[in-house]
Amino acid sequence: MKHSAYVFDAYGTLFDVHAAVRRHAGEIGPDGQLLSDIWRAKQLEYSWTLSLMGEYRDFWELTERALDVAFARVPSADKALRQPLLDAYWKLDCYPEVPKVLKALKAGGARLAILSNGSPAMLESAVKNAALDTILDDIVSVDRIRRYKPHPDVYDMITTQWRLYPDAVSFQSSNRWDVAGASRFGFRTIWINRAGMPDEYPEQPAGLVLPSLEGVVTAG
Repeated sequence: MKHSAYVFDAYGTLFDVHAAVRRHAGEIGPDGQLLSDIWRAKQLEYSWTLSLMGEYRDFWELTERALDVAFARVPSADKALRQPLLDAYWKLDCYPEVPKVLKALKAGGARLAILSNGSPAMLESAVKNAALDTILDDIVSVDRIRRYKPHPDVYDMITTQWRLYPDAVSFQSSNRWDVAGASRFGFRTIWINRAGMPDEYPEQPAGLVLPSLEGVVTAG
């Protein structure tokens, strides 16, 4: 390993944001994926627009609002599923390779942290549900500074707290906009491109692109 500190985005990188809808796919019907896609897109849109306006709302509030919009735009989905879907979001599945990768990095002496838009309570629940709480050294939420990614102050929380230069940190995210923000800040970045998406931010290139977290341990 070339880095002593590995920092991970949570949603989409460690935890599958579509797992909540997938658990109720049979009840939702054929528009389940559409519902999930809108839910995720609006959740992120709210975080960006609030940040640009200089405002802040807890990420859980944004998650609830985004689901309401998704239901409004997907009338075939039964709104009675609102609470079961929200409950499921507190216990999202982690991707299958996550525990093995984190344990390998930890065994190699690396410090591990999550840096996420999620609220502290949301992150604590997801981490405990996936049994990652004994592996991670830190869970850092934007709630501390009340600004969302990709504001540079978010990434600065890691370097300040751990007293590291940015280039000492390997940052992993499945969100290309997050990777762009972290790259601009000075982190060494790995884009976990699970969906094979095109690169939308060539001016802030990722240091490495991987289809999953599998290759992080051996990455140069």
